[in-house]
Amino acid sequence: MDTVTAAQLPLWKRIWNFPLVAMLAAIAVTVAVLAVMNLIGDLLRGVLDRDVRGALMVLATMAALIAAQKLVLRRLGERKHDDLPLAGAARGLAVGTGVAFVLFSAIVGIAALLGAYSIVGWGGMSNWLMLLFTAGLQAAFFEELLFRGILFRWIEEFGGSWAALLVTSALFGLAHIGNDNATWFSSFTIAVEAGLMLGGAYMLTRSLWVAIGLHFGWNMTQGLIWDVPVSGNDVDGLVDARLAGDPLVSGGAFGLEASVIALVVAGGFGVWLIWRAAQKGEVMAPWWVRRRAVSG
Repeated sequence: MDTVTAAQLPLWKRIWNFPLVAMLAAIAVTVAVLAVMNLIGDLLRGVLDRDVRGALMVLATMAALIAAQKLVLRRLGERKHDDLPLAGAARGLAVGTGVAFVLFSAIVGIAALLGAYSIVGWGGMSNWLMLLFTAGLQAAFFEELLFRGILFRWIEEFGGSWAALLVTSALFGLAHIGNDNATWFSSFTIAVEAGLMLGGAYMLTRSLWVAIGLHFGWNMTQGLIWDVPVSGNDVDGLVDARLAGDPLVSGGAFGLEASVIALVVAGGFGVWLIWRAAQKGEVMAPWWVRRRAVSG
């Protein structure tokens, strides 16, 4: 909807369409869906095996949130937009997952060359189901919907792209400060690496699928394949690996996400994505600047 048409709307409708009001409405809808799905999960407790129930509830909750996106979230605000279009979903997920595999494997390779990472044998993959559905699908889908599909989307619509990148990156890093073995430096590296990479992917594609694929592939590659702690959480991967040496290089107990290697590689890739988005014209000016440009 353009500004002239928006200005002709009733006051209540303009308030309802205001970016920060739309953001709060989207958060409320998402919280309501999660609450209902958690209640259903509780009702199934004891009926199904814990791991099976957990996997089914992740898939069911994803379906419910996609339905909420189609029915409600895409209709909120002035700029109606579907962040989860079904067309191109598989391709976006595959591209994101593949790119994340290459990126994190390169980080592991550099760490190995510097003596910070070594493989000592085969792993047991004892918690592969938990990794796949919680650290993988659940974290990737739920966190991208919240941080990019809701917070980034409407902070950008209000304060512009640069404000959205800064705020959501900082919040994403801060959200990991309570993880096992977390430090303020690990939160800073996640803010830069994930904030720029995932925010840049969203800006460039204007869809959540590539960002979800990146997030999923990143967690699965470091944990399930290379046996690196996932954001501080110890895992049992395909191989049995060790991190050693200076924590700035190895990331310490938090894992390679907290290393300078990941900061440079993933952060650099994120900057490239944002540059591509800017070249494509996907940088949004703040709400008040757009208003002045139209009225002037």
